[in-house]
Amino acid sequence: MNFQGAYTAIVTPFNADGSIDFGKFKELIEIQIAGSIDGIVPVGTTGESPTLLPDEHSEVVKKAVEYVGGRIKVVAGAGANSTVEAIELTKRAIGDGVDGTLQVTPYYNKPTQEGLYRHFSAVADQGGKVMLYNVPGRSGVPIEAETVARLARHEKIVSIKEAAGSVERVSLLKNICDIEVISGDDTLALPMMMVGAVGVVSVASNILPAVISKLVHSMLDGELVKAQKLHSEYYKFFKTLFLETNPIGIKAAMSYAGMINEVYRLPMCELSVEHSKILKKVMMEIGIINDPVYNR
Repeated sequence: MNFQGAYTAIVTPFNADGSIDFGKFKELIEIQIAGSIDGIVPVGTTGESPTLLPDEHSEVVKKAVEYVGGRIKVVAGAGANSTVEAIELTKRAIGDGVDGTLQVTPYYNKPTQEGLYRHFSAVADQGGKVMLYNVPGRSGVPIEAETVARLARHEKIVSIKEAAGSVERVSLLKNICDIEVISGDDTLALPMMMVGAVGVVSVASNILPAVISKLVHSMLDGELVKAQKLHSEYYKFFKTLFLETNPIGIKAAMSYAGMINEVYRLPMCELSVEHSKILKKVMMEIGIINDPVYNR
C-alpha cells in the first residue's frame, strides 16, 4: 500500500497579522504524530493554499517535511489549474522530500477529460507518487471513472482522494482499475471503507487525530463494530464542521479548543455567530471543549 490509513489535511495557522505561524504549525504536527496519524497533507484546501503565495506554499511544504522528520508521511498539495504551475510546485515538493503529492482537478478553466488525462500524466512524469483529488464541488469538473482508469496505468499515479460524495464510485473504481481509493470526507470514511477504500484524508483529525486513526485502523483490522461506534459518536461533529466552507469550521473549532487563533486570509473569514453557537454546543456535547488533551 502507498497511502493507506488516516491522513490529516492539516490547517495552516496564521499569526494575527496574517503571516504564517510556523511555531504553531510545528506544534500541530506534533499533535498529529502523538495521535497516531499515518500522514499529513499540507497546503491543500484545508491549508488555505489558494491564499498562499508560491514561495509561502513551498516553505510550508519544506517545513512540514522538516518537522515530521520521517516519522509519518507527507503528501503535499501541489495542484493547480495550470499544468506548468502544478509541475513547478510538484518539482519543489519532490525536492523537499515529500512522500507524494496531492493533485486536485484543475479548477475554473474546466478542461475536458482528455485535458485532465494529459495534465495529470505530465505531473506524474516528474517522478513522485501522485494522489489524484476528485472534488467537482470545488473544481467544477469531475475526473470521470474512465479517465481515472487510464491514469491508473501510470506507475506513479497510485491513489485517488474521492470527495464527490459518492460511496458507489468507490466500487466502480475498484471494479475497473487498480488504484487506492481514499475518502475525502470524514462522514463517508466508514461507508467508503466498507466497499474498498483504504483510508481517509480527514479534516476532523486536525482536532481529533487519535479518534480518526482508531476509526480507520479499526476498519482496516476488520473491527467494524468498533469503527461504527466511533463514527456514530462523532458523526454530528463531522457534519457541523461543514456548516460553512472548509476550512472555516475546523479552524474555528481548533480556536475554541485553544489550539490556534481563528485567523484566516481573505476571502475566507470567521465563522458566523449563529454557526459558532451550534459548533460550540456540539463540541461540548462530545467533550472536545475543555479537554486539554486533543488526542482522545
